[in-house]
Amino acid sequence: MAKGIARIAVVVCSNRKPRANPQIANFVLETIESTFQDRWDLTPELKVIDLGEKNLPFFDEPGVPSQIHDYTKYAHEHTRAWSQEVQSYDAFIFVTPQYNWGYPAVLKNAIDYLYNEWKGKAAMIVSYGGHGGGRAGVQLRQVLCGVHMVPTKKPVELAFPNRKILLEAATGKDLGLDGFSDKGVWSGATRKQIAETFAEMMDILCSNKLKKGLKSAAVTFGFAKEEIRRKFKKSSVDHSNGTEESKRE
Repeated sequence: MAKGIARIAVVVCSNRKPRANPQIANFVLETIESTFQDRWDLTPELKVIDLGEKNLPFFDEPGVPSQIHDYTKYAHEHTRAWSQEVQSYDAFIFVTPQYNWGYPAVLKNAIDYLYNEWKGKAAMIVSYGGHGGGRAGVQLRQVLCGVHMVPTKKPVELAFPNRKILLEAATGKDLGLDGFSDKGVWSGATRKQIAETFAEMMDILCSNKLKKGLKSAAVTFGFAKEEIRRKFKKSSVDHSNGTEESKRE
């Protein structure tokens, strides 16, 4: 029996210039190609999406994305095109830098344009930075759960080994990355981590873990909302106490 195809987008999540994001995304892609084990019912077909080339304006749709179930109902052509592109993929690998403990605005903007198109899609997060970009990865995972994607439990965090390489990355210099061997900035354990996380995403795509993942995403999002409620409640109480103190004075 012929295997089905899993269309997977490797997303370049930065639009600054110069930038290291494209070569790091390529390293991730090469690592997956060189470590892939053909043990699933689906054959992955990977393609790069560079948000820096999409040139999506800041979100300008008059409608609420969660209420739109037909891409023809979007007001703008750039949204309709983006909707169709996202719909054409089964899973997404987000390769993102960390900026001030968060991920780039261009990525948040691209996500916020849509809602139902993301729902149920598997996702893998690869963050990078001076310490691996873990905080950006955590924030991104919360947002992906918010649009009901199914992110892997294992994150991939690529840390620059020293300041020299960090500065070279920031200025877009060639980092000599090689996803086909254990030579270069990241090797051995790092390539293994990418391979294991990609395998987890393939498991999500190929089994009923998708349904379990959707439930998990909903629960995770529920926890996030509950945390916001607690903080808001505490803030309201603090404000109220402050007002009472002012009255006493």
